[in-house]
Amino acid sequence: MEIKWNGIVGHEREIRRLREMLREERLPHALLFAGPQGVGKRRVAETLAAGILCGREEAPCGSCASCLAMQRGNHPDYYLLEPETAGKAGRSIKIEQVRAMQTEASRMPILSGRRVVLIDGAELMNEAAENSLLKTLEEPVGQVVFLLVTSARASLLDTILSRCMPLSFGMLEQEEVRTVLMQQGISAQQAERWARLSDGSPGRAIQLVQHGGQEMQQKVWEFLEQMEHLSMRQVFVQGKELGELSRDAVGEWLGCLLTLLRDLLLLHLDGGSMLLYHPELRERLLAMLGSFPEQRLFFLVEQVRETQGRLRTNVNLRLLMERFLIQCAMTR
Repeated sequence: MEIKWNGIVGHEREIRRLREMLREERLPHALLFAGPQGVGKRRVAETLAAGILCGREEAPCGSCASCLAMQRGNHPDYYLLEPETAGKAGRSIKIEQVRAMQTEASRMPILSGRRVVLIDGAELMNEAAENSLLKTLEEPVGQVVFLLVTSARASLLDTILSRCMPLSFGMLEQEEVRTVLMQQGISAQQAERWARLSDGSPGRAIQLVQHGGQEMQQKVWEFLEQMEHLSMRQVFVQGKELGELSRDAVGEWLGCLLTLLRDLLLLHLDGGSMLLYHPELRERLLAMLGSFPEQRLFFLVEQVRETQGRLRTNVNLRLLMERFLIQCAMTR
């Protein structure tokens, strides 16, 4: 895939600022790209990395040896550090990975004038990894720029945050998400639907498509219909089923449930406007309002958000979902 600024949808202000600093050679040695998951932070960081390594006036040019190496994924002066999974444990960045990166980053650049290290999912560094990276940010060796990408800025050490120039990335407009999806080969009709359910995150919309979003939404709808009569036996059966899914799939299940709960709240407030995530389900949702008073809905939304937060930690998925389902059963 060609890496160029004009291939990015959205984030015009942030991109303009980065391009100005790149042209004027005012980039700091460390930048922090923070914002919601799946909105394109890494894509912007990768393009900036290509621009730094390119070095031409309108970088990245897309045609020099450096840009071609970035497009092939084998640039000798670019280092990508991202979380790894070990067994059933959650994804994390360990100190061994940081030490390997530090060794590479300290070497002289080969193809470009400097090196670039991109750390994606920086919030998933363990404590030892964070402390080791902090020392490198405090006393960088050689010509190297660090680009940290995170969806949970508050999880990082304050001392790391203080040594990075922050850039904040927000959600995309629905039409922008639709454009991204159509660039991925998704039909206009389907792109419209998934963009509406994406909450401004193209990454989330793409995951919905890849993980069988329609089938998942049907399962979540069935769960919502059965919640009024949820027994302890069903709690443990469904908890086991959800616990056997991947973390990403569990996250999408929770996200789908959250959109339905929000729609029920909107229907309580104004009878349902154009703001519904699922306008095609409006009549069926209206019929369920009696089972979901506002107080119960607010409690359920809070439980979903709390569970989403716990999902980002190294927690047992089955126990996490059993706990969530018990909370749901206790609200009736």
